[in-house]
Amino acid sequence: MIKKQFLKTKPVANVTFTLGKEAAEGAEKVNLVGEFNGWDTSAIEMKKLKTGAFKATVKLDAGNEYQFRYLIDGEAWENDWEADKYVPNNLTFEDNSVVVL
Repeated sequence: MIKKQFLKTKPVANVTFTLGKEAAEGAEKVNLVGEFNGWDTSAIEMKKLKTGAFKATVKLDAGNEYQFRYLIDGEAWENDWEADKYVPNNLTFEDNSVVVL
């Protein structure tokens, strides 16, 4: 799930990414990985909530689109089930999630 909060004073949005409990079943750690952090698999570790979901908030420039995925326990890749759209990635036959601001 993606929640967008646009700032009135700057062309920036606080974007909260949430990977639901169902998708993160049994996960110890989830990282948010995407164009906004150079696809660095360790840059943004998401916070585990009591519900079992994982959450992270990132400031992103408005007027752009960003591809991203979730990395679960450093092994499994997961898309956001409610992303704005999906695009094929160039490395595998899978799609990347996209957030549009």
